Formats: sequence, C-alpha cells, structure tokens
Amino acid sequence: MPLFGSHLSIAGGYYKAAVKAAELGFDTVQIFTKNNNRWEGKELTDEDCRRFREAVAEGGLVLPCSHDSYLINLASPKQELWNKSVDALTIELERAEALGLEGVVMHPGSFVDDTEQGGLKRIVRGIDEIHRRISGIHCKLWLETTAGQGTNLGHRFEHLAQILEDVKEADRLGVCVDTCHIFAAGYPLVSKEDYNATFEEFDELIGLEKICSFHLNDSKKPLGSRVDRHEHIGEGELGLEPFRHLVNDPRFDQLPMYLETKKEKRGDVEMDSVNLSVLKSLIDR
Repeated sequence: MPLFGSHLSIAGGYYKAAVKAAELGFDTVQIFTKNNNRWEGKELTDEDCRRFREAVAEGGLVLPCSHDSYLINLASPKQELWNKSVDALTIELERAEALGLEGVVMHPGSFVDDTEQGGLKRIVRGIDEIHRRISGIHCKLWLETTAGQGTNLGHRFEHLAQILEDVKEADRLGVCVDTCHIFAAGYPLVSKEDYNATFEEFDELIGLEKICSFHLNDSKKPLGSRVDRHEHIGEGELGLEPFRHLVNDPRFDQLPMYLETKKEKRGDVEMDSVNLSVLKSLIDR
C-alpha cells in the first residue's frame, strides 16, 4: 500500500505540519523548510529540529520530505542567479538533513534565453557543486518531473535521464513523479495501456528504481497542454483511473505519495481529507 501524505504549512512551527498530517490520517508529510518565495530563511534551531522529529515519531509518520524554493534555478544562464541558486539549494539540503527529511524535491530549472542543452549542463554542474560541498548526508535531491511551461526543463524523461547520466554522484539523486505534470507534459495515463506505456518509457530511459516519491495531483488542463494547474483528485482532466492504476501498482508499494492540491474546505470538511478518502477508496482490497 502506498504511503499517503500532503504538503502542509509550517506556520507556527515545523512540528505543526507533522501534527496536522497525523490528525488528517496521513502516513507522511511534505514541507517547505523556509519561505519558498524568499532567498533568506529564518534560522533553523535545534529546538525546531527536535520538536519536528518528535512530532513525526509520535504521529507514526515516515519518509517526510521538503520542496525547494521556487526562486532556485540551476539552469539559469545568469551567473549571479546560478550562484545564488547553488548556495540556496545547498542550504535547503542542510536544513532538510537537520530535520531528518528523506529528500528535497527540486525543480530542475529553466534555461530562459539560452538553450535546452546549456540549461541541462548547468543543472549538472550545479548539483555536482552542491554534492561537493555536502558529503556524507542521508537526505537526497529528488528531481521533479515538470509540466514544461515556458523554458522549464524536466518535462521530458530524456531531460532527467541526461542529468542522472551526467551527474558524478547519481546515487545521491532520485526522481519525484508528479501526475499532473507528466500528463500536462504529454504522457498519457488514463487507460491502463497508456499508463503502462508511460511507465515503460520511464523505465527504459531512467529506471523505475530511481522513483523515490510521487506528487498526486489531478490536472485542470488537458493532456499535452504544458500548463501546470493542480486539481483535486478525480475532478480534473485525469479523472480517477490514473490514480487507481497508481495506488494498486505493486512496483510503487510503500513509496510516499504527497498531495499538492488546494488547501480549502467543503462545508466543514478539509479537502485533504476528501482527497485522501478518494485515494484510499481506489485501492483493491
């Protein structure tokens, strides 16, 4: 059975995200380790780490992770931004390690006004530099599949395959597959045949063993739109079937699957609870 989680707020203390995840009935949690739209972050204290780790243990959570800042762009052709991105992602990885997280989900980056190959080479160089600065830690970087808006890299499996091939310490990298993103990027998932074909292609190019986690999001936009707009499970263009295939796929048993759907209520019920119930209802028992 998969391990279901959600991206939850750390407002009021990191531990509160773990407490909330347990209250909602999740198995795991994803957080930001700092404000995701600022370069600077509030100092992470020993007390922050202790309380978060305790809340994770008390809630019976496993494999918590974080998502990196949206400002980071390792593919940037601007040297100043690339340098800031390397520094920032290094710090994100250090913070995640201190909190006891399993991985840091990272967007590969955007090549902007350069070329796709130029962007991919800078991503590789950036990851190699981060790995050089930090050695001997458990936490890994998880490359996220993207929808392919603008010049974003990671919307083709070939992009991730090249990064994994060229990075010196590829064993320190994993992949986070976002259902909305790969669908928007043009990979079909609805029929069982299409679902199998998509993951066969992933396996041939990258290897299923590199998948460390999933983001479970339906898509507001259709197949191949290359527009990243999340929707509640079963309420978008994907519908329920891709999620039924995924949660019953024995190859992904015990992998963390985090919701990134909108935080809102319907009546008195939080949509995280609704989405979790829908996912669990799809599991063959």
